[in-house]
Amino acid sequence: MKELQDLVLLGKVTKPHGIRGEVKVYPYSGVPENVLQYSRIMLAPDEHTEPVEYTVERARVQKNCVLLQLKNCTTRNDSESLVDSLVFVESKALPKLGENEYYLRDLKGRQMVSEEGRIIGRIDGVLTVNDQDIARVVDGSREYMVPLVPDFLVSIDRDVVTVALPPGLLEINM
Repeated sequence: MKELQDLVLLGKVTKPHGIRGEVKVYPYSGVPENVLQYSRIMLAPDEHTEPVEYTVERARVQKNCVLLQLKNCTTRNDSESLVDSLVFVESKALPKLGENEYYLRDLKGRQMVSEEGRIIGRIDGVLTVNDQDIARVVDGSREYMVPLVPDFLVSIDRDVVTVALPPGLLEINM
């Protein structure tokens, strides 16, 4: 069984496309071109079910989605059975990052501090809302939602994310 930490959630199968088994995938990144680079994907009905591996025979962008032709998925009935499946790839298949680049999923567990050195809390996850990445930061019983915008990010180190937040931003989260 593939370990969930070894998989990266790319998106979701939204519906069948045509009669030859293509599926339409909505990419959670908002960038459908990112999905085109993978020749193998994993599909599962939810995050708690072991995913099934599929070979991608053909992929193309259509508006804000990707149309995938999967091996052994040749009819509309085949593709209908995959609707609402989550689309994963193995983390080792992700492109290598350059210096000062990071994946949002890798921020989880890092401490967030202000540029003055004040500990804000630990990043518990990253949400994407309307194409805006937002860190969910937890400090004891307090929870803050901090936009991850270039103007706020001072540095991202191995264990610490340093931010310069506008006055009052944390207080509106209380």
